[in-house]
Amino acid sequence: MEILLWLVPPAVVTVLAMGWVSWLGREGRGEVDPDEAERRLARAMERPSPVVRRPSASVDQERSTGVAVRRQRGRRAS
Repeated sequence: MEILLWLVPPAVVTVLAMGWVSWLGREGRGEVDPDEAERRLARAMERPSPVVRRPSASVDQERSTGVAVRRQRGRRAS
């Protein structure tokens, strides 16, 4: 039994951390007024979305097969 005594401090810290997190996450904390939430959403939707650049189709790249192949350096296959 003495060999398990080293587990007591981590267990106590874990239980305290779980209690603290559950207290922080309880209902009623950080609630936003529905009207304010609607205004925030409207403002966010009015902003222009960022332009996402896609690689051009003219670049020909070999499709990866997932197999690594070493290139031969200056040697000829016999």
